[in-house]
Amino acid sequence: MNSTLPKPDLRLQRENRAVISVRNLDHYFGKGQLKKQVLFDINLEIKSGEIVLMTGPSGSGKTTLLTLVGGLRSPHSGSLKILDQELCGASSGQLVMVRRQIGYIFQAHNLHRSLTALQNVRMGLEMHGTLSTAQMLQYAAEILEEVGLGDRMNYYPEDLSGGQKQRVAIARALVSHPPIVLADEPTAALDSKSGREVVNLMQKLAKEQGCTILLVTHDNRILDIADRIVSMEDGRLISS
Repeated sequence: MNSTLPKPDLRLQRENRAVISVRNLDHYFGKGQLKKQVLFDINLEIKSGEIVLMTGPSGSGKTTLLTLVGGLRSPHSGSLKILDQELCGASSGQLVMVRRQIGYIFQAHNLHRSLTALQNVRMGLEMHGTLSTAQMLQYAAEILEEVGLGDRMNYYPEDLSGGQKQRVAIARALVSHPPIVLADEPTAALDSKSGREVVNLMQKLAKEQGCTILLVTHDNRILDIADRIVSMEDGRLISS
């Protein structure tokens, strides 16, 4: 894409620096007598350009950790640095700035039913506030072409297949060239063929853009795309 959007800092990639750094991280749900620890002493480092898959049984803490890394929740104790920004104790404004540098892909794709594919992808650019409407539509159209949906730009989600919806979600996550992409079970609702196409597309676009992917999955069919696999069990990282 001939985009004027800020690209990932390639110095991070050349220097092989960590873009996600987690140290002695604990996290809790609830308060008082209902307070329950859900993450225990998590230590994880992910370098620029890596594709890391996180596996583990349901309820093991994978999604909780992903939401903390994404700045969607505030960590309680320990250290969690994203692109050198400490999130433990960060202000709401600092969390928003971090979220602007991350692309999110969810199992349910989270597309707005009342918006076309093109309009859904454009939303991935609106938070940056530096582009005109015409520019946003241009970049959204370009990446939809890249994900093979050039002929579906003006379709609404209800008129797209599951795999096509997830391609729109990938386009929305990557249109702003984020240095980090977080994905939560992106293939769970797809058949094997569509799931493979989706992760291959994520891998291709992420490598082209030089971004880092942290992907939560139960899908053993896609483990081969990973540079590294980590596993969670009972709120603990058991292997890396």
